[in-house]
Amino acid sequence: MYSKTSLGADQLDGPALSPRGKKILIWVGGAVLAAGIGVGVWAGVSADSWGASGNGCVNVTTPSTMGGQTFHYCGTDAKTFCRSAYVHSDEVSLAGRRQCTLAGLTEAKVTSAGG
Repeated sequence: MYSKTSLGADQLDGPALSPRGKKILIWVGGAVLAAGIGVGVWAGVSADSWGASGNGCVNVTTPSTMGGQTFHYCGTDAKTFCRSAYVHSDEVSLAGRRQCTLAGLTEAKVTSAGG
């Protein structure tokens, strides 16, 4: 008889996996598990290049309508960003001032003639 909600007894019995099929299934499952563990360990211990401002690089994260926006600048771009951050008073500039200081790009360094 036809059943919409559960499998009938005649539908539950299917061909069993052969020993070779079981081995393949175990190897594939083990490989997927090992890859997942490897990615998890890598994500947990790898360095985050955009984590914190420092060494002349500035990272600023601000809230936005889609969750957040990260600004990342290094070198000349960081100096230009910091110069602008110290002059303007918008949300990104205000958040960027502290990050510029952490990166060693103080107001005096970026607004000087040689900056």
